Amino acid sequence: MRNPGAAVLAALFLILAILPARSDDVTLTSRDGEVEITGTLLGYDGEFYRVDTRFGILTVDGSGVNCEGPACPNLGAYVAEFTLSGAQSMGEVLVPSLVEGFALYSGYALGREDLAGIGTLYTLYDSSGAQPAARITIRLTSSDEGFADLLGEETDMVLSLREVTAVERSLAQDAGLGDLAGARQSRVIALDALVPVVSGGNPVRRMSMQDLRAVFSGQITRWSELGGEDAPITIYARDPEYGLGRAFAGLALADASLAPRAVRLSTDRAIADAVARDPFGIGITGFERRGMSEIVTLSGSCGFEVVASRGAAKAGDYPLTVPMYLYLPARRLPKLARDFLGYLRSDSAQLVIRRAGFVDQALDEVPIDVQGQRLANAIRAAGDEIGLDELQRMVALMSQTERLTLTFRFRGGSAALDAPSRSNVTLLASALEAGRFDGRRISFVGFSDGKGDAGQNLRLARRRAEAVRDAVLAETEAFDPQAVTISADAFGEALPMACDDTAWGRHVNRRVEIWVK
Repeated sequence: MRNPGAAVLAALFLILAILPARSDDVTLTSRDGEVEITGTLLGYDGEFYRVDTRFGILTVDGSGVNCEGPACPNLGAYVAEFTLSGAQSMGEVLVPSLVEGFALYSGYALGREDLAGIGTLYTLYDSSGAQPAARITIRLTSSDEGFADLLGEETDMVLSLREVTAVERSLAQDAGLGDLAGARQSRVIALDALVPVVSGGNPVRRMSMQDLRAVFSGQITRWSELGGEDAPITIYARDPEYGLGRAFAGLALADASLAPRAVRLSTDRAIADAVARDPFGIGITGFERRGMSEIVTLSGSCGFEVVASRGAAKAGDYPLTVPMYLYLPARRLPKLARDFLGYLRSDSAQLVIRRAGFVDQALDEVPIDVQGQRLANAIRAAGDEIGLDELQRMVALMSQTERLTLTFRFRGGSAALDAPSRSNVTLLASALEAGRFDGRRISFVGFSDGKGDAGQNLRLARRRAEAVRDAVLAETEAFDPQAVTISADAFGEALPMACDDTAWGRHVNRRVEIWVK
């Protein structure tokens, strides 16, 4: 029988042969010598060559060819190399902690070198400490520059505190890097919950999102306007043009600007320390990095409060949650890089993330006895359109199940999942494939905001629950559907998480939760 692979390579050779000559630095020749491909070597991952030929960029299995030319790698001394570039807030602590955790987890010895003005270079060695296995470079730039580096073939992974933009996504597709918005090319590796903080002696401990915006934009300037002392408010904040400062501006300030009189500091620790010493100060810092300062609870005009916690951040129930994204190109990465990506999903990595001061992606289960505030909200918000029978049915189901700290939400005015939720699809599919829920029952439960007709909202919530269920199941590859009982249900507007009078509140209320029994 004729070998179809050999036929394809032979056809490719004939096409290449008639194209104009060019300067090449490698020649890949099949073991039988019948097929030859020449071009510029773009990379070798220990298994595959990536070559820019006159026919385009080709990926060739190294086990089937011999390499000749000045750029051919030394196969006996191959060292995997890959780069991560992007948000400094991720590259300074989170990613180095994960690289170091991966080395320990995988049994590699580790060397670290600070690259002045660039970032950090890690060298992973085999267990003897003699032979390098990988070099991992972390470039401290910004989310914007990380995507630019990817487009310029200067990085293998992007660290970002925001979603890829439509322009970046289009440019990446044109460059052959795939769809950066796809679930397989983007993932959330950790979360950060930003919290407003004051000193321990400040009596103001509650604030609406509208008041928070007014304070940080300079519209409210005295504590007496918030029920506190008649004293001027001192604002401590990061630069709103970069990193977490930019993330906070996008989440809280919308089209307003940070007050010009704000004291700009470069780290959460500096902000927390300054606020703790200033009885009339207020700042924004990470939940796990608030030091001796005290958190201000956020509330809505309808009386609902949103308390900052790891669980609220994981579930997307807290308004100032910042997803930390990792974006990947649609090309094969070195095996050690793929091992690193696999490690990021492990329980060991989640522990590293927590110890680094961020919110991890572990799937926690929340029993009903710690969901009292949610039930109180449901009772308070219940109107004529939400009958007692429906509330009783919901509570009966909740009492038999636990809520996963993994929630699916949607883009504004759309049935499409938002970026963190697309990442959650892959996360839940992986847990199903790993047998995490074998022998148990999983319910995809849909909820809506309170705008419009309750019956229509209930039907919409059910359709969304069914769509999320189908998306998760479609993502699985090695999952036995008989191992888990899976269903979809909905309660519409019966369990609000926030007030419906703001866009953020309506976004939080339109969701699909996962309840497990």
